Amino acid sequence: MHRKNLSRWERFFDGYLEIFYMIKKIIGLSILLTIGGILLLSFTTEKSRDFSSYSTAGLDLYYIAPNFNEIDDDSAFLSPKLGKSYIGFKEAVAFKESRGDYGVVNQFGYMGKYQFGKGTLDLIGVKISRSEFLSNPELQEKAFYAYLSRNKWVLRRDIKWFVGKRMNGIEVTESGILAAAHLAGPNAVKRYLRSGGVEGFADAFGTTIRYYMKRFGGYDTSFVVTNRKAKAIL
Repeated sequence: MHRKNLSRWERFFDGYLEIFYMIKKIIGLSILLTIGGILLLSFTTEKSRDFSSYSTAGLDLYYIAPNFNEIDDDSAFLSPKLGKSYIGFKEAVAFKESRGDYGVVNQFGYMGKYQFGKGTLDLIGVKISRSEFLSNPELQEKAFYAYLSRNKWVLRRDIKWFVGKRMNGIEVTESGILAAAHLAGPNAVKRYLRSGGVEGFADAFGTTIRYYMKRFGGYDTSFVVTNRKAKAIL
């Protein structure tokens, strides 16, 4: 129907509707333009933003978090009388390994006060039965010294190069190196030191080279003489 044939109220209502729809379109267009502007600004900002200040290039990003076996507690071996002597060193290692028990065998078959494996005992000339080894404290003490002596020879260059330096927050000492070699073997300690502490090791209980180097650092192990062919002989 033509507008001139509409009543006054109908024309008023029709005009109102036109205004309403026009406002609605304007609002909708404004919203779209606003959202588009925000997205464009965001994209432009991200592209032009300088991230160089957030770069990690050249930073040391190697971290070590100790496991529960590596947290010192009140039961840790401490002997004021033995101090940092060789005897203090070997007794501290023994306490950590077995609580100083000559007769213990753990679930992985490691034996005695210093928790030797069969392969290591063969290496230092101990070729007797488990029961004979466990019942012979004197032989166990000689085996510990012989293995230290051999490891000190294997790691002689690394002791010379790295003692006194800091690695992963720990000062490297001769006693720490020798204790770590007892835990992981001398070649694993050599790789650890020469990689700057990046190439690590953990035993079946999760104990690491770093932890042994920290816990047994600073003892006087000058008593141990380097010997490539050290054997445990009674």
